[in-house]
Amino acid sequence: MATVSLTKLVKRYGNLEIVHGIDLEVADREFVALVGPSGCGKSTTLRMIAGLEEISGGEIRIGDRLVNNLPPRSRNIAMVFQSYALYPHMTVKENMGFSLKIAGRSAAEIEKRVAEAAAILGLEPLLERRPSQLSGGQRQRVAMGRAIVRDPDVFLFDEPLSNLDAKLRTQMRTEIKKLHAKVNATVIYVTHDQVEAMTLSDRIVIMRDGHIEQAGTPDEVFKRPATRYVAGFIGSPPMNLTDATVDDGKLVFANGSMLPLPTQFRNSVTAGAKVTLGLRPDDFYPSGHGLHSGEESAVHSDTLTVSLTEPLGNETLVFSAFDGRDWVGRMLNPKRLKGGERIRMSFDMSQAHLFDSATGKTLRVE
Repeated sequence: MATVSLTKLVKRYGNLEIVHGIDLEVADREFVALVGPSGCGKSTTLRMIAGLEEISGGEIRIGDRLVNNLPPRSRNIAMVFQSYALYPHMTVKENMGFSLKIAGRSAAEIEKRVAEAAAILGLEPLLERRPSQLSGGQRQRVAMGRAIVRDPDVFLFDEPLSNLDAKLRTQMRTEIKKLHAKVNATVIYVTHDQVEAMTLSDRIVIMRDGHIEQAGTPDEVFKRPATRYVAGFIGSPPMNLTDATVDDGKLVFANGSMLPLPTQFRNSVTAGAKVTLGLRPDDFYPSGHGLHSGEESAVHSDTLTVSLTEPLGNETLVFSAFDGRDWVGRMLNPKRLKGGERIRMSFDMSQAHLFDSATGKTLRVE
């Protein structure tokens, strides 16, 4: 396997710059997810690593080789596409072994590698079938098998689960995680689904408008988002965010309501500062129905109006109006609530985040 290093990587189409000089180091055998909304540059970055897009500036190194001008076949990478890209007239076995056949490998070697990959992915009973006889999940496993037989330095996945239904996506996430554990490979995985990124990767790279907004472990980007954008992107449901002004140890909101300034920010913000308060749904909950056994750090609101609820079995999401917008809270041990009902909500300010309203950057001092 190998490391992947991007240095000041740029992509332009004419005068339009899509990727703006990004730097990224992927360690040997690391699973890194590039995540972000459509148009953020994540798939373009992946295609430049694969050699399917020419780079406009910067460097790409795989292992100790500069690969800027190498064709895809010379980079020793394998790519799994959203569309599977299987040959319809070939069997599963033929699809998986085709790249080795083109490379001139012996029939014995092809047979051995296909059998090994089929065993890893549980494809042995399907080897004589054609793609039209397979389910979507089975086709995706064949596409992964075709990548495995090449024994590449790096696996590249481009939104491989987008065409699957919700249940199959969950199953295939498990398959991909098992695959990474078995082949112990370097993986770069592109997705717009932050749940996929959080559950699969060792490290997440969050992209926005051709820039890297933050890179870190799933735990880091969830608990310590570097910017307001990351805070609002990572998490399901995402973090509640609203603007405020700091005044005499309090956060004052547009509608005149107030909350105490979180103690963790007392030394990093000054009176008059324009900030954005962020609080995860786990830390904004109907009083007495939160995650925490004690409520020493919680601030209880005056009653707020319930807009709607989303019952999820063992928990309920509660949407209630705060500062002119709906905030979502997570209620454990659910009780029945109706739209328009008034309830007291708890804000766990020890878990609060503050961001600079102008730059969007966190005000947390580590």
